[in-house]
Amino acid sequence: MAQPPPQLRLLLCLLLILTLNGCSRQELFDKAMAWERSSAGLTVDQIEVGELSISYLHNQEVKDGPTLVMLHGFGGNKDNWVRMAGELTDQFNVVALDLPGHGDSSKPLTLGYRLEDQVGYVHDTLAALGESKVHLLGNSMGGAITALYAATYPDQVHSASLFSPAGVFKYDSELVTRIEEGQNPLIVSQPGDMERLVAFVMSDQPFVPWPIYDVMEQQAIANRPVYEKIFLAIRDSGYDNAFRDRLADIQAPVMLVWGREDRVIDYRNAEVFQQRINTTVTHLLDDIGHVPMIETPDHSAELVRAFINAPPAAGATVIR
Repeated sequence: MAQPPPQLRLLLCLLLILTLNGCSRQELFDKAMAWERSSAGLTVDQIEVGELSISYLHNQEVKDGPTLVMLHGFGGNKDNWVRMAGELTDQFNVVALDLPGHGDSSKPLTLGYRLEDQVGYVHDTLAALGESKVHLLGNSMGGAITALYAATYPDQVHSASLFSPAGVFKYDSELVTRIEEGQNPLIVSQPGDMERLVAFVMSDQPFVPWPIYDVMEQQAIANRPVYEKIFLAIRDSGYDNAFRDRLADIQAPVMLVWGREDRVIDYRNAEVFQQRINTTVTHLLDDIGHVPMIETPDHSAELVRAFINAPPAAGATVIR
């Protein structure tokens, strides 16, 4: 695991002081996350969308620039984007959502969680936030939602950045093998599962101070029923030809960012996106797993900034 970057040393000192003062793990977690968000120029907010309560992060200071909307993957949350977003809030207005069933948003077991359903929830949320046209970024399940959103609402998307997107399983991954064997490393059900999950999804694990994993694990175990429902709703979408056909409806330029060490979704599935989408630029990253924006946030932010500021020519297919 990588050593803590210099900017986190202050956080470690703060956590030590709070620990000595008898703060609980939850209090330490809350203060650590508040510090990370504030350091990234972000603040947390909540909005009511129909019967759902949606939690999201946004800029502390509004910028005279476009809006980037970030959608996390299965079992993730808005904070998956914080370290990458911190490199972008100087130029862009960042909005990172907790999708329904995740983070601090509503988690009704009666809700539909198919990709098409989630596109609708994102659309309603952006309408409630007053966002008419945005740059969309999504990871894994959030990447599939981003692609389907761009195909469904082409007039509302400037560009789409897909980080290891779900939706296409032409090439099976280790995750598929594990599930066929009766295991699901993405579902946290008992103590120790969180660290195993992190090791499975990341090749280059970033420094995470104690007690982040402990609290994340407790939250994931508590959310297991809704996670199982969501996973069942999206599990077979990668084999659905209807999703692949919809990719041709995307009019905005698309960037794919994929780690070659991804064990969740094989990076070779990028070729299907390239074949179906009119304009794409693809970055295949060595020594990176399923969540590039967490594993290499600085480089991921550089790719996003360059893509948005200088999008590829219409019809281009670029692989780097």
